Amino acid sequence: MSHNQNLSIVQKLTNKEEEIMHILWNLEKGFVKDVLAEITEDKPHYNTLSTIIRNLEEKGYVSYNAYGKTHQYFPIVSKEAYKKRFMNTAIENYFNSSYKNVVSFFAKEEKISVDELKEIIALIEKKK
Repeated sequence: MSHNQNLSIVQKLTNKEEEIMHILWNLEKGFVKDVLAEITEDKPHYNTLSTIIRNLEEKGYVSYNAYGKTHQYFPIVSKEAYKKRFMNTAIENYFNSSYKNVVSFFAKEEKISVDELKEIIALIEKKK
């Protein structure tokens, strides 16, 4: 399997799978017990977690190195690539693919300040 996954073919994650991916991105690699140790709330049973991680493997998000019968898992889709796909999908689905709509949504919700908007404008102008 290629380590440069084409994210358009990667399947959507459930909330629990996404939570596990965040743990694996932070750990960079780990056995099921390592992942389990990082879960603070709603700790699943070891076998349940093992199944979730195998699902992530089937969906093309993780791979593993085998050490006898135990597997050490690691992400093969980067957090950056996933974030980009997640944001693009959200912007497409909720904001008619308009980044202007996204920014005005946050401005109306008072989640972004005038100073932060000025910083964004400065970043954009620097790139020109």
